[in-house]
Amino acid sequence: MRPEDLQVNLRPRSPWEAMELGSALLRRHAAAVWRPWLLATLAVALAANAVAWWLGVPWLGIVLAAWLKPALERIPLYVLSRAVFGQVPDALATLRAQPRFAPATLPAHLLWRRFGPARSLLLPVDLLEGNSGNLRTARRHAVGTNAYAQACVLTTVCLAFELVLALGGIGLVLLFVPQDLLQAWWRSLGWPPPQWLWLVAAALLWIAAAVVGPFHVAAGFGMYLNRRSESEAWDLELAFRRMRRRLLAQGAPLLLALLAALPLAARAADAPEPEDAAARSSIRAGEDGPTLPRVFGEQLQDDAGFRRAAARAYRDPQLGRERVVMEWKRRAPRAQAPLPTLPSWLRELSGVVAWLAESGLWLLLGALLLLLVLTARRWLPWLRGGAGRLRRLPAAAMVEVDADAPPEALPEDIPAAVRRLWSGGSPRAALALLYRASVVAMAVRTRVELPPGATEAQCLRAAAALAPDAGRTVFARTVRTWQYAAYAGSLPDAAAFEALVEDAGRCWGWRA
Repeated sequence: MRPEDLQVNLRPRSPWEAMELGSALLRRHAAAVWRPWLLATLAVALAANAVAWWLGVPWLGIVLAAWLKPALERIPLYVLSRAVFGQVPDALATLRAQPRFAPATLPAHLLWRRFGPARSLLLPVDLLEGNSGNLRTARRHAVGTNAYAQACVLTTVCLAFELVLALGGIGLVLLFVPQDLLQAWWRSLGWPPPQWLWLVAAALLWIAAAVVGPFHVAAGFGMYLNRRSESEAWDLELAFRRMRRRLLAQGAPLLLALLAALPLAARAADAPEPEDAAARSSIRAGEDGPTLPRVFGEQLQDDAGFRRAAARAYRDPQLGRERVVMEWKRRAPRAQAPLPTLPSWLRELSGVVAWLAESGLWLLLGALLLLLVLTARRWLPWLRGGAGRLRRLPAAAMVEVDADAPPEALPEDIPAAVRRLWSGGSPRAALALLYRASVVAMAVRTRVELPPGATEAQCLRAAAALAPDAGRTVFARTVRTWQYAAYAGSLPDAAAFEALVEDAGRCWGWRA
């Protein structure tokens, strides 16, 4: 590992900023990372699920794919550890190098270090430094000293993102299931769930892991580079190496001039000190001015590049002598003027007013609670199930209604009226009448009071109290037919319409 070949700007960073450094490195080499990563993770997921299906345990595929994740996280680390030094491997070379990429550490990562919360930070220590035994343990401790907590937070956040992506995929599928069918569909799945559901869950978890996994490894690698730079002063080493190259390239004439001036300096040291005042005054006058031009004469060169580099070094906040430190301190409380002393009768009066105000507030609160209790029978049923929950009538308020007698607002012969509208060229009006009559008949049979403007979903939930052979199936078919006609403009054919009218008339007891 040669620090001078690094393709990133190393400087002191906080662990959170170092995570961003790793993410930026991943975005720069995204294609080189995700190509072998997707190929390897997809192959492992397919193999794990194939083994699970062959054993007849579908959930085992999800467990195996998740357990083998540390073995796959070596792929992004391999690419990034080469790319940071300017050597970006292709997908085929990355996959071929995996069997030789620190294979001795793989059992530890799949067993006792599998659930390490700082795995992303310590994985480069095991795979890139090549240490073993006590030396590897010491290196893990040194690297994780000031960034272990941040690495744990990183692991937790990445797991949360994977879970959110997987649940988001499930929610996206459920968005296309009608709300009134969702509960029945969920009950139809049963337990254990069907095998295709395990396969869908495995696919969603693989997608989530494929998206988030490289970011987890890259952020940990960024923290690892930052810790190496802090502990080994890579940034200072690189600065001195750049200064050395500039001096070798631009300071060779100055070095030759210094070497040529050594004999002159030796002769000047051996010369006797002048005794007359004029000589001493001339030497003192020379000491006040610059010495290098007098010594080297024309050989001295003004290196502007060196002076600019020195000025930049003095402006560097890490090398400067001055530093501004800001810290928060508690402000000293201001001295308050003493409050004027009130007369005793005024203090007593203010206490009485305060007691009356507090008592009034308590009385108001008690009145509100009493009002809520007295009106609970009106708002509590709606609050329990939201605005869509149906309210059952109390037994004393129920009125015995003959199920065979249709409501007054409906025609006497409902099937004939429905057929008359259908044959008269008003199929939508015919289905609307059939739906309205079915809702009324269902409400009478279930003894449920529907709220004004009840939706189709509310009516279906009310019809759930019926047995399938007592009208629930026919009512659901009627609602579906009406919804297709009202919202999708899809009308049934004449045979389906006639069968629906016959079944509804037979179910609800409609007679001419």
